[in-house]
Amino acid sequence: MGPVVQVLWEDWADRSLPLPSYQTAGAAGADLCANFPEVERAAGLVLAPMQRAICPTGIRVAIPEGYEMQVRPRSGLASKHGITLPNTPGTIDSDYRGPLGVALINLGTEPYTVRHGDRVAQAVVAPVVQAGFAMVEALDETARGTGGFGSTGFGTGKP
Repeated sequence: MGPVVQVLWEDWADRSLPLPSYQTAGAAGADLCANFPEVERAAGLVLAPMQRAICPTGIRVAIPEGYEMQVRPRSGLASKHGITLPNTPGTIDSDYRGPLGVALINLGTEPYTVRHGDRVAQAVVAPVVQAGFAMVEALDETARGTGGFGSTGFGTGKP
């Protein structure tokens, strides 16, 4: 078993909704559900095209030191409705203890309603390495060199 992420419900949260959970044995991401305060549950969250909003999950987490939680889009929402995350993947650091919200954006052409209990994103817990940074006079040479975006070709293996 991997690291254990401690979860705390917000006082107002609907505790009948599931905690983050993996839907299959091979899943890398645990689904995060929309969990709205009681007065917002019936209406949900309506996202107009190109609108961004923070969707509450009703939880706070304590991620073990040396790990992060990456919040990623759900492929079905993205492909069917254009609902994704504007900062994907979002990073939850191990020392953050505030509410876990999911930044959503509607890139689709129609308004989309996020309903109470909908699975809105997935959380991937991953190890973190903090690197050192050192100023140097020159960088080593590589075959790629200074080639930037798209410099390695598009699907054919040739530039």
